[in-house]
Amino acid sequence: MKKMIFASLLGLSLTASAVAMAEPVKVGMITTLSGGGSGLGVDVRDGFMLAAKMAGNKDLEVVIEDDARKPDLAVQIADKMIQKEKVDILTGIIWSNLAMAVVPGAVGQGVFYLSPNAGPSALAGKGCHENYFNVAWQNDNLHEAMGGHASSAGFKNAFILAPNYPAGKDALTGFKRFFKGDVAGELYTKLGQNDYAAEIAQIRASGADSVFFFLPGGMGIAFMKQYAQSGVDTPVMGPAFSFDQGILKAVGDAAIGVKNSSQWSKDIDNPANKAFVEGFQAEYGRLPSLYASQGFDTANLILSAMNKADVKDADAFRAALKEADFDSVRGDFKFDSNQHPIQDIYVREVIKEGDVLTNKIVGVGLEDRSSAYVDACKL
Repeated sequence: MKKMIFASLLGLSLTASAVAMAEPVKVGMITTLSGGGSGLGVDVRDGFMLAAKMAGNKDLEVVIEDDARKPDLAVQIADKMIQKEKVDILTGIIWSNLAMAVVPGAVGQGVFYLSPNAGPSALAGKGCHENYFNVAWQNDNLHEAMGGHASSAGFKNAFILAPNYPAGKDALTGFKRFFKGDVAGELYTKLGQNDYAAEIAQIRASGADSVFFFLPGGMGIAFMKQYAQSGVDTPVMGPAFSFDQGILKAVGDAAIGVKNSSQWSKDIDNPANKAFVEGFQAEYGRLPSLYASQGFDTANLILSAMNKADVKDADAFRAALKEADFDSVRGDFKFDSNQHPIQDIYVREVIKEGDVLTNKIVGVGLEDRSSAYVDACKL
């Protein structure tokens, strides 16, 4: 599956002379558009291309391909995009195991990689690279916020579970870093698993006073539905990935009242976010998700750099990316020295607005959070 889109991105007021002098920028988007977890990739793509539709210049070309959540395929696509398509920038990968397969080789070939989602710890510390920028978060961040929230809410004995892949390990590491209580049980499930009867039985028998889980996409839908049907009444919590817009529609009322963490929410009160939420609903007929917001910001970061530097001048373009001179839907946005964001992580609650399940911010879990690995990065 392949699309070529000649995108123009709005809002950065490129002068005629700057447009004439700058080389076009070619972006290769590798993301999950089929199979399990495809909703996440669709949202990243749609958020990115919404920014593209709100455009003013025609110097951005985007090539999109489906990785089908397969690391080997993602590597093949990346090699083709770099060697044949001659892309300047890669983006789009959802899953951390795919990012670990693609990113080191890509940035080593002089291509920029801007992550709109996956943020494995291995790329935030010793494995950081001058051509790698994460526009979303470092994997641990949202889970750290929920660990702190669980403690402040009075929970003392949490059962925690996540898939057995890099982001899952980062998730539980992050939660435990800020949770002050005991861990009643810790499980790593199979990536893509859809039957959680055994795990729910262990939760029931554990004596836990709370459950923290990170199960993105269809995994979270399956778990929440089965958990609600099981009769276990131990409170659950998680990151936004388990309670984001697409998940809530599938899970239904069982999610009402659940607390979750996110660096973005549709009710963040700033002009860029209001325009994004309204534009996304108008374009696609649905509320945007966390993933869509990250795709949108990634596109606008690229544009901000295009406004200041020629992509063929790698040092200048890199410096322009680092400045992050754009209006983020999150409000304040800046990179730390490892080129991961410093940002607030919010605590949200699942609510119902009319017939629509969504989230509202109820507090700030972490203020100006960077990452636990920044000091290991030598940039």
